[in-house]
Amino acid sequence: MTLVIGALVFWLFAWAFNEWLVRLRPASRGLKRLIDIAVPLIFGVTLLVLWEGLVRGFQVPVVLLPPPSMIWTRLIGSLPILWADFQQTVLKSVLTGYVLGCGLGFVVAIAIDRSPFLQKGLLPLGNFVSALPVVGIAPIMVMWFGFDWPSKVAVVVIMTFFPMLVNTVTGLSAASSMETDLMRTYAASWWQTLTKLRLPAAWPFIFNALKINSTLALIGAIVAEFFGTPIVGMGFRISTEVGRMNVDMVWAEIAVAALAGSGFYGAVALVERAVTFWHPSVRGERT
Repeated sequence: MTLVIGALVFWLFAWAFNEWLVRLRPASRGLKRLIDIAVPLIFGVTLLVLWEGLVRGFQVPVVLLPPPSMIWTRLIGSLPILWADFQQTVLKSVLTGYVLGCGLGFVVAIAIDRSPFLQKGLLPLGNFVSALPVVGIAPIMVMWFGFDWPSKVAVVVIMTFFPMLVNTVTGLSAASSMETDLMRTYAASWWQTLTKLRLPAAWPFIFNALKINSTLALIGAIVAEFFGTPIVGMGFRISTEVGRMNVDMVWAEIAVAALAGSGFYGAVALVERAVTFWHPSVRGERT
């Protein structure tokens, strides 16, 4: 029980330290930024220490839940395999499908905004497609496009298309009627109104879809790999190693996927801050 008690004590001290940090009101912006980074890092380390202590202290079988140290050892020892899986799943399937799905959803949203007929015809169809479960779509895409990464790209496109479509259509109507009337008094064309007013007003909605799709794309690609893929890929590795009871390798793949998804989401969020610097939510964070 020494490990369990030590982990609990560490957790309590780290929790109290974090509580003290978040209550600070530093005058320096740099110190405030440092605290904002330190708090989640300390919290994450605390969870890992608590996980390690409880698993080893209660002697939980590694088949059920391996300790973080074991997962780290497997991760470091399997870097070539993890890198090959990362290339297959993220660099090929996720990024390609993400760009195609988001780009297609954006273009169709512009067309729907231009044509009321398309708005009444395509939006219900897109709603129907978005309701299809990925476990039902993936086998069909594998049959259509083969076992390699193009079939996973097709699944990602289907999963990311509708969130971008709906958010862009909603964002294009975010401009107020007063602003739209002002553009009409200036005799602005539809294209000028779109680029100068309606599209800038829609950026927060578009980036909301981009952030949602950054996680959906990774989930879709990994799940699609369960139904057919070459002997490489995160989904293939997870399904194979579970059957072999190599749970530490499964958790190593999960850790890589979590890091990739978090980095992808963070990159989109940074671009959003740069593009929508005028938005009240971004201005409020900087003050």
